Amino acid sequence: MINNTAKGNIFNTEAKHIAFSINAEGAIGGGFDGSVIEKGWPELLDCGKNPIGTVFSKTIDGVTYHALVTHSLEAGWGTPEEQRENTRLCFDNIPVPDGEEIASIAIGTGFMGSISGASPKHIVCGMCDSKKNITIYGFSMELIKQVYDEENAKRGKPTQPGE
Repeated sequence: MINNTAKGNIFNTEAKHIAFSINAEGAIGGGFDGSVIEKGWPELLDCGKNPIGTVFSKTIDGVTYHALVTHSLEAGWGTPEEQRENTRLCFDNIPVPDGEEIASIAIGTGFMGSISGASPKHIVCGMCDSKKNITIYGFSMELIKQVYDEENAKRGKPTQPGE
């Protein structure tokens, strides 16, 4: 669930975990993942093909980075419901105890996400559905609650994250 929002540089977070999205084909190196590679995870460049839901983790300078395989370059991000479920699955697969904070970038909101079919509102809903304690960078809590309420009303589900 998203328990907090933050602004600023995610690399300056006090959280000991940072999550970000990668594609299933292992075509890595641009955007946020490129910054993580430069910080000390060059092996990520050679991760190869992996199924949706796979999580790779590496600790660099006391922070554990989690690369979440959320989408495919070949097959896209999937339907809005698939994006929601794939995001929830990835976050729930992060190997940290429930309750420990995970900082996350705003997945799907960058240039590549926008041109490849990402639905940030459904991705955010998937983060809200996760059992993990997530702080998301780049959104306000008011916007998150509004999106979650709207999407869950369409599904006939509870309207507050964590319910």
